[in-house]
Amino acid sequence: MHKTLIVTNDFPPRPGGIQAFLHNMALRLDPERLVVYASTWKRGQEGAEATAAFDAEQPFTVVRDRTTMLLPTPRVTRRAVGLLREHGCESVWFGAAAPLGLMGPALRRAGARRLVATTHGHEAGWAQLPASRQLLRRIGEGTDTITYLGEYTRSRIAAALTPEAAGRMVQLPPGVDEKTFHPGSGGEAVRERLGLTDRPVVVCVSRLVPRKGQDTLILAMPAILAKVPDAVLLIVGGGPYEKDLRKLAQDTGVAGSVRFTGAVPWAELPAHYGAGDVFAMPCRTRRGGLDVEGLGIVYLEASATGLPVVAGDSGGAPDAVLDGETGWVVRGGSAEDAADRIVALLEDPELRTRMGERGRQWVEEKWRWDLLAEKLRTLL
Repeated sequence: MHKTLIVTNDFPPRPGGIQAFLHNMALRLDPERLVVYASTWKRGQEGAEATAAFDAEQPFTVVRDRTTMLLPTPRVTRRAVGLLREHGCESVWFGAAAPLGLMGPALRRAGARRLVATTHGHEAGWAQLPASRQLLRRIGEGTDTITYLGEYTRSRIAAALTPEAAGRMVQLPPGVDEKTFHPGSGGEAVRERLGLTDRPVVVCVSRLVPRKGQDTLILAMPAILAKVPDAVLLIVGGGPYEKDLRKLAQDTGVAGSVRFTGAVPWAELPAHYGAGDVFAMPCRTRRGGLDVEGLGIVYLEASATGLPVVAGDSGGAPDAVLDGETGWVVRGGSAEDAADRIVALLEDPELRTRMGERGRQWVEEKWRWDLLAEKLRTLL
């Protein structure tokens, strides 16, 4: 493979799902043939030290821009062109198509032979607004391939592109490390530490924001407890919605059956998935379709851990579930639907096992990082 330049705002140590996606892919490419051009995580001494320490550990070259947000300005475009020429790169991967893919024509003129732009959830929102829709169309015309997460995002983004550009779209979702997320990931130790050893556990691992549906799970708890009195909801993660969620649990009268872990280090996430009997995140679409789930890698990580999943119907979330096989898709925001499916799983150990095993099998068949990295290498 010839040398590749990755241009991205989304790269560790900045936390997030897109950041993890790009980093995992980068680690599976030839480090001698890779250069990453990324924004700075955050200003200040602490941010600079964390970024420098992370970059020093990488097997490939990382070049940081002074800004915390790369935009396709003349200055940033000149820098990207300079890096392309300095390192002899012939292909470019835009970690997020919008808006960085607008630099495609300039990089093509500078000698790039292959331009790949990856879309996530926010580009589906771009496709709904007239001004950003036109920019997305330009990105499609200026690159060789636009990748998409699943059918939901593909259909919306394709509608904004020319038929020719839409025809060049290729699916490239994030993957799951099946060696990290697996049924023996350490869940029993987490349950013991939290005093949940003998209780049925519904676990939700995600940022605490309204779209994810932790509030729906709290509202579902009275109905769940009516059928499974010793059940507990384990909410794993941090975020701006935590205070509201804690108040909701108090107001709903279920605070004693809801546990908040706060933010958990990435290395401990597999064990927290494993602490559950059922994984649930009934995500919903908000803001008229602008706040939508792109895919929901958490469902696949839960499946890899051997858990049945209950997912919401927001955006591409259903693409991460084999409905009726690895779990169920419910109406986002419906506490009644979520409660019905969770109770069915908690009351039926055989069903939980069957769905969990099918989920693990599906991850190994389709969602492994090595399979997806090979696809990216082909595109580049």
